Amino acid sequence: MKTNTFIKALMIMVFMALGAPSFCAETPAPVPTETPEAKVARLTERLEEIKAMDHKGMTRAEKKALRKEVRNIKEEVAAVSGGVYISVGAILIIILLLILLV
Repeated sequence: MKTNTFIKALMIMVFMALGAPSFCAETPAPVPTETPEAKVARLTERLEEIKAMDHKGMTRAEKKALRKEVRNIKEEVAAVSGGVYISVGAILIIILLLILLV
């Protein structure tokens, strides 16, 4: 009698385990991607909102959080927009090389 109950419980567990992957097989909805230009526009808009805020009535922690957010936004904009940055020293070296070669 006990083995019959054990077999039924075992069969139920097997069927439940076989049915579980069918729920996991659903593919998630595609996440809409944002173009780099739209992202930069959104981030610069947020920077303008922060600049327009009244900082006098804020606590020290709120100001610190805003400064951190501004730094993060500027880093994201720099990463998205890319660009080539040449230091002053590099410009001087390039000018000297051009003078020496010409």
